[in-house]
Amino acid sequence: MSNSESNTGFKNFLDYMAKGLSNSGIVVLFIAVVVAMVWANSPWQEFYRNLMQTEITFTFGSYELSEPLLLWINNGLMAIFFLQIGLELKREIIGGKLSSPKNAVLPIGAAIGGMVLPALIYLMFNGSGAASQGWGIPMATDIAFSLGVLALVGKGLPAGLRVFLVTLAVVDDLGGVLVIALFYTSDFSGMNLLHAFLFFGLLIIGNYAGIRKTWFYAIIGIGGVWLAFFFSGVHPTIAGILTAMAIPGRVKIKEDTFLVRLNSLHTKFLKAKPKKGTLISKEQLEILEDIKTASSEAQTPLQELEKALGPFVSFVVLPLFALANAGIHLHGDLIKVLLNPISLGIGIGLVFGKFVGIVAISRLLVAFKLAKLPDRVNWNHIYGVAFLGGIGFTISLFINELAFTNEDFIYTAKVGILFSSLVAGIIGSIILLKNSKKPQKLK
Repeated sequence: MSNSESNTGFKNFLDYMAKGLSNSGIVVLFIAVVVAMVWANSPWQEFYRNLMQTEITFTFGSYELSEPLLLWINNGLMAIFFLQIGLELKREIIGGKLSSPKNAVLPIGAAIGGMVLPALIYLMFNGSGAASQGWGIPMATDIAFSLGVLALVGKGLPAGLRVFLVTLAVVDDLGGVLVIALFYTSDFSGMNLLHAFLFFGLLIIGNYAGIRKTWFYAIIGIGGVWLAFFFSGVHPTIAGILTAMAIPGRVKIKEDTFLVRLNSLHTKFLKAKPKKGTLISKEQLEILEDIKTASSEAQTPLQELEKALGPFVSFVVLPLFALANAGIHLHGDLIKVLLNPISLGIGIGLVFGKFVGIVAISRLLVAFKLAKLPDRVNWNHIYGVAFLGGIGFTISLFINELAFTNEDFIYTAKVGILFSSLVAGIIGSIILLKNSKKPQKLK
């Protein structure tokens, strides 16, 4: 077997494993949603509520930080989720689809359309009063669920469609972060915000100074940026995005230098005298350590961290978030709840607003030749993905907790989010399944 064939086979194996991991993560997330719903409507519902309100306290010398478990999950663990989103966004800007304006225009424009129209639709139903604060809820696209659904129904669909949805969802999430930072901030403290940006500046200095150790960015990102944002009143998940932007996205040694060093170390290893038995010799061990160092220097800390965080976010962060936030104790007249202006604003915003906003902007950009559809992607594919954009689940639930303090509003919004996300996902899946076997080129 040639080297090229071997490399291709290995790449295909990695792609297969990545897709399997993604699908497994969606299954775990779905199970967490079901468990939360069953638990919240079971005889043990009181235990569920008490568990989420259990106070957890951390003490740092004379400082004490005490919050309910629910807030530790929403404020702490979700910062890690946004860190991963930030890493993915930076990777796309540096060397992905967002690095080319020609390729980025369509999904970015579609994402903006898919954020603005749902918010306007919500305000049509809730134009004044406390309920108007929920306008940010239908703006969101759940990147995990939408990509998971696309993976499940995606056989026969062009690869460019997934890239379109990934870019759209990442830009959408970034928009959600900005909305949280600008409009869902309370008890603002300018001094703590200044501290947050000073710590962020320290991360940037570390980047340009060539510091590549993950622990440096973790300690300052969590112990500095995150805590400062927490005390500033600005939601601390913003710390995840900022920390991601500061993590190095460049290699220390280039590919040709790495290959020369690797060949040299390979030759040394072959010449090294082996040790009898199962152990390797000290010389061989030193050579292997040099290979590990060279391999690390040939990778970017950004991609290493993104890969490391993937399983933790998929199998811990998002399922725990779903378990904590999807536990809705269904009560009252559900039809009446779904016809409430809050539910209607969210439901129509996510299902209809997302679809129309994404498709309308995409159509305009293509019609005016400012962008073009990805290779082998047709408008039916875009229609299906536009509906998948209406799966707001994670970020919508997240913004809901920030937008409202009234328990009735929170309950009504949660029911609307779950119902409309389900409807949007089903419609999108049907459209994509019908168009997955014979993708057509745009005429």
